[in-house]
Amino acid sequence: MTKIQVKPTEKELEILQILWNRGPVAVKDVHEAMGGETANGYTTILKLMQIMHEKGLVTRQKSGKLHLYKAVPTQENTRQQMVDKMIHTVFEGSAMQLVMSALGNNKSSKEELQQIKEYLQKLEGGEQ
Repeated sequence: MTKIQVKPTEKELEILQILWNRGPVAVKDVHEAMGGETANGYTTILKLMQIMHEKGLVTRQKSGKLHLYKAVPTQENTRQQMVDKMIHTVFEGSAMQLVMSALGNNKSSKEELQQIKEYLQKLEGGEQ
């Protein structure tokens, strides 16, 4: 099975996030979740979702008079693709630089740091 290599735009990511959280939904539901007419026009969201369908980012199934859209790539797969691209382009291939930058710029809770330590131990094969 091949991975989807289409890189979603920022707006497409917003739509995918809604689809990941809600499951198959109509354009109207996405439009409302994105702020309705005050933030985005309905036809703009409709067109974006049609383009996403053409790109293979979403599937579309007819349900009565509505089309229900569902995300094709998983959230985890999309995150991994974006992180891989960021590591390659911004951090010159160094995952360590990405992690150091992320930890240096954000205040992590003790719980988050503990989870990171446990994950690193797991990666090293030295679960304790």
